[in-house]
Amino acid sequence: MAAQIEYIKTNGFEIPVIFESDKRLPLINMQFIFQNSGSITDTKIPGLAKFSAKVMGEGTKKLGSTQFAELLESRAIHISASTGRETFVMELSCLSDEFDEALSYFDALLKDPNITQEVLTKVQTTLVGQLSSKENNFDYVAGNELKSVLFKGTPLANPTSGTIQSIKTIKLDDVQKFIDEHIVSSRLIVVIGGDVDVNEVKQKLQTLISYMPKGKMEPLKNYEVRKTPKEVILKRETQQAYLYFGSPYNMEVSSEDTYKSRVAAFILGAGGFGSRLMEEVRVKKGLAYSTYASFNVNKSSSYMSGYLQTKLESLDEAKKTVQEVITNFVKNGVTKEELEQTKKFLLGSEPLRVETMSQRLSRTFQEYYRGHEFGYSTQELQKIKTLKLEDLNEYIKSHKEILELSFAIVTK
Repeated sequence: MAAQIEYIKTNGFEIPVIFESDKRLPLINMQFIFQNSGSITDTKIPGLAKFSAKVMGEGTKKLGSTQFAELLESRAIHISASTGRETFVMELSCLSDEFDEALSYFDALLKDPNITQEVLTKVQTTLVGQLSSKENNFDYVAGNELKSVLFKGTPLANPTSGTIQSIKTIKLDDVQKFIDEHIVSSRLIVVIGGDVDVNEVKQKLQTLISYMPKGKMEPLKNYEVRKTPKEVILKRETQQAYLYFGSPYNMEVSSEDTYKSRVAAFILGAGGFGSRLMEEVRVKKGLAYSTYASFNVNKSSSYMSGYLQTKLESLDEAKKTVQEVITNFVKNGVTKEELEQTKKFLLGSEPLRVETMSQRLSRTFQEYYRGHEFGYSTQELQKIKTLKLEDLNEYIKSHKEILELSFAIVTK
């Protein structure tokens, strides 16, 4: 059965439920996805959203983290919390026979999270240790520096995990305020699939959701990318150079040209071997083992980014090559052969992208979240199949803004 969208009416409004029945295994997976509740909300304390997710993973105040975890484990129930840029996710998975019991634990966690000083100290210690270990991960360092260059002065400039300094400043009141503002029904989208009846699950969820605070759904801000190129060089004790690059990419998340963007990105740098960047940087010049570039189009931002690692002495040539490849891409577009090869891959590999229930649910969620109609992904494939070379090249040439490249470089 394909994924479908249903609605739960409660507290005077409708909550979307993205659902797929799959009775091949006696399993259920459910996600409560809260919109505009991810790291993009970290306007004052970088890392607060992720920190709060860690706290939500420490059980209830009544049972404590250890006893809560043991009770879940005894019934093969998994409950976790995580964050994205724009979303906060509470996930539950269990055997279908344990669904009622799992929902009761899930409900208890939503009502009584273990927001205590003991947990705060534990999470702070863990995250500070993780961040300390990343100080010599120069991919992480360069990637964060690129974000700070592209999105200076906005929440998107901050590392999603925060900094050692920001994590140390988080207090119990900060976590409680985050939970109170964001884990609310007005921001909720439910995604559920497995061995369960849709009407039965809607009834059970309606009871659970009706007890949640309604809260307030804030509009998601969109942040522009730096338009004037900038280069930042960080000196470190390293044996190779890390080159991260990015630029504006003027595209709306609900644009009807997403299929053109997908094809263009694949040819430029997202397609691995055969992509323009890989051919020039690795195959022809041997400057890097791999290189990658993609178009990142979300509700909160839209930009191009990419990266490579190269020898210290090859840094200037690698940077020059990246600029030349992207300039030629925008100026001259792609060839008929590149377009046909990309069509074959994207269309031929489509079954691999929808072979599991979680993949299908994720796709339907993205369609809904991005403002497309249900089944848009199937329509997009047909558009890719019939895409003409002149239309694709016209699209590519209209995006000259990707030439305004900024760089974040870690070198010796």
